[in-house]
Amino acid sequence: MHTDTERCLRAVRSKDARFDGWFFTAVLTTGIYCRPSCPVVPPKPENMRFHPSAAACQQAGFRACKRCRPDTSPGSPEWNQRADLVARAMRLIADGVVDREGVPGLADRLGYSARQVERQLRAELGAGPLALARSQRAQTARLLIETTTLPMAEVAFAAGFASIRTFNDTVREVFALSPSALRARAPRSAATPGVISLRLPFRAPLTPDNLFGHLAATAVPGVEEWHAGAYRRTLRLPYGHGLAALSPAPDHIACRLTLTDQRDLTVAISRCRRLLDLDADPVAVDEQLRADPALAPLVDKAPGRRVPRTVDEAEFAVRAVLGQQVSTAAARTHAARLVTAYGEPVEDTEGGLSHLFPDPEALAALDPEALALPRSRRRTLTTLVAALTSGGLRLGAESDWDEARARLGELPGFGPWTVEVIAMRALGDPDAFLPGDLGIRRAARELGLPSTPAALTARAAAWRPWRAYAVQYLWATDDHPINELPA
Repeated sequence: MHTDTERCLRAVRSKDARFDGWFFTAVLTTGIYCRPSCPVVPPKPENMRFHPSAAACQQAGFRACKRCRPDTSPGSPEWNQRADLVARAMRLIADGVVDREGVPGLADRLGYSARQVERQLRAELGAGPLALARSQRAQTARLLIETTTLPMAEVAFAAGFASIRTFNDTVREVFALSPSALRARAPRSAATPGVISLRLPFRAPLTPDNLFGHLAATAVPGVEEWHAGAYRRTLRLPYGHGLAALSPAPDHIACRLTLTDQRDLTVAISRCRRLLDLDADPVAVDEQLRADPALAPLVDKAPGRRVPRTVDEAEFAVRAVLGQQVSTAAARTHAARLVTAYGEPVEDTEGGLSHLFPDPEALAALDPEALALPRSRRRTLTTLVAALTSGGLRLGAESDWDEARARLGELPGFGPWTVEVIAMRALGDPDAFLPGDLGIRRAARELGLPSTPAALTARAAAWRPWRAYAVQYLWATDDHPINELPA
């Protein structure tokens, strides 16, 4: 979008927050860069340059605006609605892969050479993977500086910097303030030791009912819960584990993170944002779905529905198998048994969380005969676990959606419903569709839409590439706890 100068100028003049994160405005006369919705008076057009990323602005020598804080914009929706090389690379960078494995590790996960990855990222985003990761480290450092009392040396280490000097230089360059000055400017509030509290921004509108309702209604005891007005769950992270508490507010999601290793902060934030689909562009989604007269009343009633996703793709795939042809309550019971038997215990002083969901390596040790499941379902589960542990099936941020679908479809017991629900909630494909789902077919009949899978799929072609969001609107017509914000 940053190459469409006239469109960018209109967004800046109208201070349209919808475009925050889509592009950034660099101001030649001040040397700063802003988000489109910056409240200051827009500069003259000849003094503006538009860039596709904060990293590109920083590489061009601009520092972040202290007023609008462009580095805290919602992420671009592009990376969650595409499955090409650049989009997959951006998802991996957000998950901290460059900091942990370097550019060679990033390239290896993507199946390309480091040179190819560098070239494509520079062509589309104006910055290579190291610069993009550096920009992310700067934002992580800012969060730790402003929301914790950690010594600066620990902040630098937790944010991923190799040295205190690099940390100091980067913070000064990006924010035009020293780390100590940043901390002095931050509002002081009572902080719980070990807990990081922050706000997760999103593009309005957002209807939280089905989003939090679905997560709460399907919560696995010990791993997830709805407690004190927040959805809480355990997180398996690269350097340790964590607890996340997420609650909806009118203009943000309140997030509380408790981490065993502060280096996991960036990854934890990224996974929470992905879980709640916070980088979506609801205006674009709703505009297209509203064009169908059958869906328009549903969209108008509760605009901005999101797709509830996951923080762990392998976990969700296992849970999808456990949920085949059983009730929500039965699926939770089956999952809870696995958690008790194979999950790693954790401590929670604020609620009832007790375990991490077992990873595929732990589940590889399970005894199929001990599972209270039909024999065919046991085979489906053990085959899935074997494919995940062997690397034959990859469901991470680097996954190619079509390839992952094909691999899932080759496994015994994986029909269209299971494949598509994993594509929708684990892989994050915004166009995943479940025409054979009973709830979808029932909603379709009530709305006068075709209810057979083939006919409904044909009708849904007009909803592409947002059919996963249409599923949320159709599911919301049912009187079920997944559609209600918990009390």
